[in-house]
Amino acid sequence: MASITIRNMDPEVKARLRVRAAQHNRSMEEEVRVILRDVTFGSGKKNASFLDVVREAVEPYGGFELELPLRDEYPNVEDID
Repeated sequence: MASITIRNMDPEVKARLRVRAAQHNRSMEEEVRVILRDVTFGSGKKNASFLDVVREAVEPYGGFELELPLRDEYPNVEDID
């Protein structure tokens, strides 16, 4: 495996990286590997639906609920301009 060294890292970036790694129960080094892998290859879910991608993005923030309209009435095609 290859190694890289990152010089002149902003202290705030390092602090946030340390917190993020702790939240995921990983070392900072492993957290950086995961971030680089995800950015380079995506989440690894090639066949993920749009809904899956959105759900994965919002779940850490508690998600959200949408009110869906009832579909018992359909628009009249003649009324559409």
